[in-house]
Amino acid sequence: QVQLVESGGGLVQAGGSLRLSCAASRRTVSAFTMGWFRQAPGKEREFVAAINWSGGSTIYADSVKGRFTISRDNAKPTFYLQMNSLKPEDTAVYYCAARRPSGLRLPTTGYDYWGQGTQVTVSS
Repeated sequence: QVQLVESGGGLVQAGGSLRLSCAASRRTVSAFTMGWFRQAPGKEREFVAAINWSGGSTIYADSVKGRFTISRDNAKPTFYLQMNSLKPEDTAVYYCAARRPSGLRLPTTGYDYWGQGTQVTVSS
């Protein structure tokens, strides 16, 4: 069983930055694909970004491309989401997730392990 714990959420003004962290309980996740998702009030959870085991491959939702950066430190192991140029529509609970690799393309679904979420609020 893998446990994931997010941190780093908070309240920020539009245009500001936050860095979310996701600490994993087991080093086996170093071989896993990691993802970030978010869920805004009244909306379904949506994919934000994913990174492969080595950090050499990443994908992003169009809505965050160019503003958010996903990264990982397998030695810890901890995973990050750097969020810049934040907008009010980025307000949501953000979740990190992990899954075993499958295929060559980074997945946006099918994640097996989830954190409890961290709230990000962007004021206008």
